[in-house]
Amino acid sequence: MNKWQLRQQLEAFLIEDIGQWDITSEGCLTGQERGTGRFLAKEDGVFCGADIIREMAHLLQVDVTIHVAEGTVVTRGTLLAEWSGSLQDILSGERVALNLVQRLSGIATKTRQAVEMAAGRIRITDTRKTTPGLRMLEKHAVRVGGGYSHRGRLDDAVMIKDNHITVAGSITEAVTRAKRVAGHTTPIEVEVETEAEVLEAVAARVDIIMLDNRTPAEIKQLRQLIPPHITVELSGGITLDTLSDFADSGADVISLGALTHSATALDISMKIEGGKKDVI
Repeated sequence: MNKWQLRQQLEAFLIEDIGQWDITSEGCLTGQERGTGRFLAKEDGVFCGADIIREMAHLLQVDVTIHVAEGTVVTRGTLLAEWSGSLQDILSGERVALNLVQRLSGIATKTRQAVEMAAGRIRITDTRKTTPGLRMLEKHAVRVGGGYSHRGRLDDAVMIKDNHITVAGSITEAVTRAKRVAGHTTPIEVEVETEAEVLEAVAARVDIIMLDNRTPAEIKQLRQLIPPHITVELSGGITLDTLSDFADSGADVISLGALTHSATALDISMKIEGGKKDVI
């Protein structure tokens, strides 16, 4: 993860949340109080967000201790990290840190579930269905959970989908046009659904074929038409409940938008040490 980009994003998030000033913390505290804020897991899951907590501490000018390594499976009550220093500053940064760490831990937890279901039979990747502004962080969370990244941006790879094919007129024409602008190091992927489309994509010499919204039985049949040097990706309508049915279909990759767009945040809180709620 790019630490300079992370620091820049966190600065913007703090500015958005604090505004002119934290009227509550500055009103209730004198500014002289010092103590420790403890990040605690309130449910079981995979922890992701150590870099966020560390960089936020740097921006808030408080000390930080990380107690749990990134990617660790934690249980309810686990002490994840601590901030020590000005309690006014700690309270001003609390919500931004929690929002991000809860979000990323939820994604890492869901990804770990998918990876365990795949059991090494097929690679699990994310998609570009991420929260605007949080793509770097959410894709990091997928990797922490044991998954892999699909293309990060539109300039990473050529991915010809149904709308591109419609506009270009055919898979062959779309691929031909794409090869005119893509460098030799840029892979070309085509989304297909039918046997005829598979054969056309193979003839166009693409690098990756995505079988979209196909059943496991259909995938096994279509896979036989694709040479082994072409990577086969599955996508569309696959959930954690059905993932195991697709893992043995002969494909190489399953891309799951649900890892990022539908992940439930992991419940994490921050409590001031010695306070009345400093327990889980």
